[in-house]
Amino acid sequence: MIDLPENLTIYPDTNVREALSTDLLSHVLAQIRLTGDKLYSRTLQVRQAAELDAGTAQVVIVTQGALALEGDQGTPLVLETGGLLLLPHGPADLRLVPDNAPAAFVACHFWFDPDSLRGMLLGLPPWIYIRRSEAAGWIEGIIQFLMIEADDLQPGAALMISRLIDLVVIRTLRTWVQQGQTAGWLGGLVDTRVARAVKAIHERPSQRWRIKDLAEIAGMSKSSFCDRFTRLVGRSPLRYHNEWRLALARDLLVRGDMRVGQIGLNIGYESEAAFSRAYKALFGHPPHAERRLRNGPQRSFG
Repeated sequence: MIDLPENLTIYPDTNVREALSTDLLSHVLAQIRLTGDKLYSRTLQVRQAAELDAGTAQVVIVTQGALALEGDQGTPLVLETGGLLLLPHGPADLRLVPDNAPAAFVACHFWFDPDSLRGMLLGLPPWIYIRRSEAAGWIEGIIQFLMIEADDLQPGAALMISRLIDLVVIRTLRTWVQQGQTAGWLGGLVDTRVARAVKAIHERPSQRWRIKDLAEIAGMSKSSFCDRFTRLVGRSPLRYHNEWRLALARDLLVRGDMRVGQIGLNIGYESEAAFSRAYKALFGHPPHAERRLRNGPQRSFG
C-alpha cells in the first residue's frame, strides 16, 4: 500500500507571475479546459477484471499490487504500485487485470470541454504512464486528498473532486513532458529555443510569420531551426502556424460570438474567401458549417 505524506504544500516561486508568462506549457494548458466528473476506488482479486468506462477520459492510480492493462495494443502494460495511467481519449476496450495477486486502484473520470483546442488534444497519445519513481512523490499526496473528498459528503465535495482531477491531469502532463518523449506542440516544449518560437506563434497567431523571424526568436540559423522544429514538433514551422491559427478559429466559430469573416481577419487572413479555403482544406468543411456540425453540448476526449 502507498504511504501517504503528511504535507503536500507546494510553495510558489516569488517570481511566479514572470515564470508563467514565459512557461509555454502553462500557456498551452490554459487553453485546454477539462471537467472532472467522479472518482472511485476498487480492489480486484486474482482473475477478476475491471472493464473501464469508455464514456469518459480517465486517470487510474494503482494503490496496491500491480495491474495489467489489457486490450488490443499487444503486450499488456503492467502498472506497478504508485503508478499513474492517463487515458486522455477514453479507454476504448481496455481493461485492468491483477498481475498474479490482488490489487487496488483509484480511477478518476473527466472530459475535455467542447471548446478546448482540439488540435492540442490530438497531440496526446492513447495513454501516458508515469511510474512512482518518476512522480517525485506528488502522486501519493494527490491520492490522499482525492480519497478524503471521495468519502466526504459535505457540501462542496463534488467541486473539490473536480478541481483535484484537474490538478492530476495537469501534473501528469507536466511530468510526461519533462521525460522528453513527446511530439506535436508538446515536442516543442523539450527544447528551449524551439519553445520560444512556438510560444511566439501561440501569442501572435495573426502575424505573418517568416522562417527568418522565428529563427531569430529561437536564436538559430534558418536551416538549423527548420530542421529541429520539424523533427521535434512533427511539422514545419509555417504549417504549424497555419494549423494553430485555424484551430483558434475553430474554437471561435463554436462559441458563436463573431462573424466568419471577422474571425478570418482576426487570425491573419486577408479575406473571408481565403480563410474559408484554408479552413476547408484542413478540416474538410467550410467554416460556416462548423456551428451546425458542433451544435449542442458534446463531450470530448481528445
